[in-house]
Amino acid sequence: MTAELVRGQNHPLPDTRLEIRVSAGHPVLAGATLGDEQGRVPGAEWIAHPGAPSLPGVDVPGQAAADHRLTVDLDAVPGAVHRVSVLLALPGPRAGGAARFGSVAAPFVSVAAPGGTEIATYTITGLDSECAVVALELYRRQGTWKVRAMGQGYEGGLAALLGDQGLPHPADLAARILETVAPDPAPVTAPAQHAPDAERVRSTAPLSAADPAPTVPVSPPTVPDEPAPTTVGGPVDYAHPRRRTAPAPGPAAAPEPGGESRPGPPAPVAGDASGWSMDERLYNQVWGMFEDLARTAAAYRSACEFAENRLDRELDQTLSDYRARADGANDAARAAARARHDELVARAREALDRDLAQLVAESEVVEPALPAAFARWDNPVWQAYRVPAEEPMAVRLGDLHLPERTDLRIPMLVRLPLERGLWVDSGRGHSEAAALLDETELRRFALDCAVAHAARLLAAHPAGAFTVHVVDPAGAGAAALAPLVETGVLAAPPARGAAGVSAVLEQLTERVDLLQMAVRAGAADALPPGLDGARQLLLVHDFPHGFDDRAVTRLRYLADEGPSVGVHLLMVADRADASAYGPLLDPLWRSLLRLTPVADDHLADPWVGHAWSYEPPMPPRGSGVLRQVLGQVAAARRGGRS
Repeated sequence: MTAELVRGQNHPLPDTRLEIRVSAGHPVLAGATLGDEQGRVPGAEWIAHPGAPSLPGVDVPGQAAADHRLTVDLDAVPGAVHRVSVLLALPGPRAGGAARFGSVAAPFVSVAAPGGTEIATYTITGLDSECAVVALELYRRQGTWKVRAMGQGYEGGLAALLGDQGLPHPADLAARILETVAPDPAPVTAPAQHAPDAERVRSTAPLSAADPAPTVPVSPPTVPDEPAPTTVGGPVDYAHPRRRTAPAPGPAAAPEPGGESRPGPPAPVAGDASGWSMDERLYNQVWGMFEDLARTAAAYRSACEFAENRLDRELDQTLSDYRARADGANDAARAAARARHDELVARAREALDRDLAQLVAESEVVEPALPAAFARWDNPVWQAYRVPAEEPMAVRLGDLHLPERTDLRIPMLVRLPLERGLWVDSGRGHSEAAALLDETELRRFALDCAVAHAARLLAAHPAGAFTVHVVDPAGAGAAALAPLVETGVLAAPPARGAAGVSAVLEQLTERVDLLQMAVRAGAADALPPGLDGARQLLLVHDFPHGFDDRAVTRLRYLADEGPSVGVHLLMVADRADASAYGPLLDPLWRSLLRLTPVADDHLADPWVGHAWSYEPPMPPRGSGVLRQVLGQVAAARRGGRS
């Protein structure tokens, strides 16, 4: 049966020799790019286009046309290739005629086996002002090849598309490719086809940041605080730049009673992503799981929405046909429409369940294999914890899940060093879980959560490489702060009162000033000899109690300038409590990553806009793991000083 894909949906490929057919209703340029382990295209020699139509394993047409046939042999592509992206571009100018895909019929793409049997089809709806689009992506996943419906369009045209795939000088390269085809094909008057706005992919120029990490979808250091429109800043590369999906060996499928084995998805293996170390492979694998969950949920929701919209249209058509009411034809038409709707939804659910089952199986083998910095507090790895000799790639700041499968939790890993501060919200917000707690209990949970975050950050760093300061103006957090105070991991006792707050902020502000001047002048040797070289974390409780205007200004300065020189904030506060300062503190809140002490769905990814439910990483009730770990950290620090 042919799979009718929607944007974001993937489908396994039963054969590695494929024919990709394109029907656009208007002359388009067809090509393909070969991506490496990071999904990047290293150079022009990895692009098949009309001027260079043949690459190992890939052949594309040599001219623009309304219909194309591309041949792909995935067994023949170089071993370094992990993604084959099929691209379409309008060869004419961006003014007049068919300057954009929104003015012509929606392109139709199909993937067929060598015998002509269709494997999957995809109609690229929802395009508007784009003049180039990545139609499909063939990619490796756990040793097998799959096809994913992409539909990612670019208003900046072929240059923007190539730039988004990491090619140098994309504008010059795009111009050379477009010169090989007819420059101005005649427009076609076919009606434009649009998808609902919610399904549109971003289509502006690529991001120009040198480090692509902040553009990763729901990359926890860059998660927006609230679900928001995501069209600002250009197309988002959904694949994490360090995610590499090298094939992993899996056990052969068990033979069936007839003696023949049936191919199936290989058994998941922890650390099957490529990397220099096991920690890096596990880190990349977690991002791959996150990517797969986001896309399969987006595909399911899109398919259900499409089925609902089509059912509504068909029911409206039956109601408008007055002649068919007498003989009962309307009833039959409505029943048929509902049957088609149910079939579409059932097929989408079947694909979702299949992908979710594979992700659950992968999670079950990955979770126990995670190192301490990536693991939950109930993981046995903490019982064998030793203070690390090197800083890890990331730390786990919680779990993320979607309503399609709430028991499938993806670790929320944040890269180190932190790129932004953290804010544990002690307010109710819109969380149902927070609404069930009284104000005092919620504030206590928030501080407990912050202490757990601080403990994890301390445990992730080598002895003496991370220093924690605490501000507790009224002393209201003494009980929750006890694990930090009693184990001796703090740089000094928690600061109390307005004077204590001012002293700590002044100390850290001067530190940031000194380090920034040294960095700008290239004079690191000129720093005072007694300056602590460790990264600094300031845990602020009960804000804004004890903060005057000058203290607030210093706090904002630390939030903005501190991370670049290793000074970070961890605030425990209710945004509503600080409303007396008016808009002064708005930039502060926006600069921090908002976390919650209870489950909440406030985190949004910038690619498909899912509202992800976040759960904090709290130790099991009654467990002594937190104090045990902090005790080892304190002992290692004392040993380093002796």
